[in-house]
Amino acid sequence: MRIVLASASPRRKELLNQIGLDFDVEVSQVEEVITKTEPWNVVEELSCQKARAVAKVLLERREDALVIGADTVVACGDRILGKPKSPEEAVAMLHSLRGRSHEVYTGVTLIRSMSGETVTFHEKTSVTFCDMTDEEILEYVDSKDPLDKAGAYGIQGFCARYIKGIEGDYNNVVGLPVCRLYQEIKRLI
Repeated sequence: MRIVLASASPRRKELLNQIGLDFDVEVSQVEEVITKTEPWNVVEELSCQKARAVAKVLLERREDALVIGADTVVACGDRILGKPKSPEEAVAMLHSLRGRSHEVYTGVTLIRSMSGETVTFHEKTSVTFCDMTDEEILEYVDSKDPLDKAGAYGIQGFCARYIKGIEGDYNNVVGLPVCRLYQEIKRLI
């Protein structure tokens, strides 16, 4: 069965390639609407919106495929941190994360385009940062790396030098819990 990733994320593409999946990409054009407040509900809701939008297009074309929608957020205390809109916002996010633990949630929705069969789940990983100095935060933000990442950091790059530890799935922090995803795909295909 054809697999379609409803995301333009280069990290998600890399992760699917890493586990040997053959897939196509069709980016969801849906305007994301958040109606939930808990981070696990937010990522499930957004992943479902993305997957449904692409599944609808495939259904209209009478194409049978398994669509993967995903969304990742960082939650620090009661606050959800998405992608920063500016370098200043990235600095503020990193200030809130330094020297403490937070959670990364990724929601995933799988939809079979022809039957509409749907599975939605989320994974949570706890991440602990070292206490970054103001200069280290500015140096990292100046690299431009944090500007397209939830919580203003990527665990797989330069920022790895500030990650003290994680509890849970590393790939979930990168953007896709591939072990759980693969198990769910096996059940649906």
